[in-house]
Amino acid sequence: MRLVTFDAGAGPRLGALIGEARIADLARAGSDKAFASMQALIEAGERGLDAARRAAEAAPEDALIERSEARLLPPLPAPARLRDCSLFLDHMEKALDNWAKKLAANEADPEAALRELRASGRFSLKPIFKQQVIYYNADHNGLSGDGDDVAWPSNSQWIDYELEWACVVGASARNVKAENARAHIFGYTIFNDWSLRDIQMQVMEANLGPGEGKDFAGGNSLGPCIATPDEFEDPYKLTMLARVNGEEWSRGSTSTMHHSFEDAIAQFSRAGELRAGEIIGSGTVLTGCGFELDRKLKDGDVVELEVEGIGVLRNRVVRG
Repeated sequence: MRLVTFDAGAGPRLGALIGEARIADLARAGSDKAFASMQALIEAGERGLDAARRAAEAAPEDALIERSEARLLPPLPAPARLRDCSLFLDHMEKALDNWAKKLAANEADPEAALRELRASGRFSLKPIFKQQVIYYNADHNGLSGDGDDVAWPSNSQWIDYELEWACVVGASARNVKAENARAHIFGYTIFNDWSLRDIQMQVMEANLGPGEGKDFAGGNSLGPCIATPDEFEDPYKLTMLARVNGEEWSRGSTSTMHHSFEDAIAQFSRAGELRAGEIIGSGTVLTGCGFELDRKLKDGDVVELEVEGIGVLRNRVVRG
């Protein structure tokens, strides 16, 4: 099942996609209290999902809405928490080396400067990235959904997309073992972790994370839906794509993750309670951003991220 939060003029509603063109309004199709919101459905567990499947399959005509007549909101509009992780390590290695190249390009002897920067170790992937899941807390209030314009802040000259996906935690828990962690995944969605590269590179010199380079209104796009695990034969064999104005820029696969979502769930639940409705981002797949490709977005560009089995998350960047 592919679940959405949508607004067709009456405020946020919980729905299920019927094919690609229609949405079943679950509260109209059934009376279960789990249909009040995505969070309520998550907290209802398997009982709620079973009820949602029955309601979607038997939805009467007056509960069906044309997708073109509704606005898709972030599928989980108010997640309990949003963490973005470094689960794809190939991207990290490439991005760090690109960062060194860009710094060296400003020096009198770029080649010598690049050799020195590489030798310093500052731009090499630290062993801890392979030993455990490294993450930062992202702004769970700064969300945008499918079809939304993303306002490019006026203090930045360089905005970039990041091709990611994410899992949604389905059950609160502590001390989850990795082999049992998949049972705690409610579903999967697409995640565009927008980045202000010029600001990010400045603030990361402080060694305290990306900060303002990733912390701006609408800078975390999620959608178009949450696809439940039964939609996939193997979630770690999915093709990932990014297109800009219809042109393919990025292609990757979920199979290239070094750490899994299950690894992250096991690690995070050791330090504290993992809460139903948390979102865990994957980090960027290799070649999954303009920074790696030496390509830049411009005002008005339409960015589409696609993950097999989930759908397409589409946003336009607009100068603030």
